[in-house]
Amino acid sequence: MTVFNKESFNDKHLLITGATGGIGYETAKIAAELGASITITGRNEKKLYKIKEEIENSNQDASIYAHIGDLTKKHDRESLLKQAAGNLGPVTGLVNAAGIGGGDTVERLSEDDLRNILELNFTSTVLFTQAVYNQMIEKQHGTIVNVSSLSGLRGTYGNSAYSASKFALTGFTQALAVEAIENNIRVNAVCPGFVNTQMARDAISRKGKRQNRSFEEQLKIVEEGLPSGRLTEPEEVANTILFLLTDAASNIIGESVKISGGSVMR
Repeated sequence: MTVFNKESFNDKHLLITGATGGIGYETAKIAAELGASITITGRNEKKLYKIKEEIENSNQDASIYAHIGDLTKKHDRESLLKQAAGNLGPVTGLVNAAGIGGGDTVERLSEDDLRNILELNFTSTVLFTQAVYNQMIEKQHGTIVNVSSLSGLRGTYGNSAYSASKFALTGFTQALAVEAIENNIRVNAVCPGFVNTQMARDAISRKGKRQNRSFEEQLKIVEEGLPSGRLTEPEEVANTILFLLTDAASNIIGESVKISGGSVMR
């Protein structure tokens, strides 16, 4: 089949968490263009409804439901799934793009930062996925893509909490994948490096400050260290996510697809 066309996601309902972030937004925008019904969610109400409006203005046929929620709260997770299914039907594809950066070197890492990063990036993602997965089991069909990170494949300086949360998410992806395929549900992850989003810019800025460098100086060093010579764009990650959600990827199971600009080749 052609990987992407105007009918790639007809009759599909994709639920995208973290839609107010760069990767989540691009995934939602492209999915709507490809015919999917989409539910988007995030904690920033103003930004979420602005994204909904942008997608509807650019695509008059878009079928989109926006739901404000905090995935760390059980009530919000339950309400999100109930309302999403009520508005657009059963969820056939889940994109776990919600996440936060931050943290510090281990000796300076606060307990609050550690708990917050692990709670949003891993624990609440697992719990929400569990709820969606149980509904998918009833239909014996579905796809799940977790947005992990290169930091979920190797550790880097000053990144212990974030890296731990993404290693956990990568491991969860693999474990769930071997269980879920028995129910005709595919689970994979994408593992981007530095993506041209606010989260990545903040991470580059923190790294620069540790070396007494400006953001611009540190960005130049980062880009020069990549074989591609540039950061990954959010739409490139979104296209990879959406490929993994299509039937064209029907035998890709439990993988962690790197998007590294050539920086990690193993």
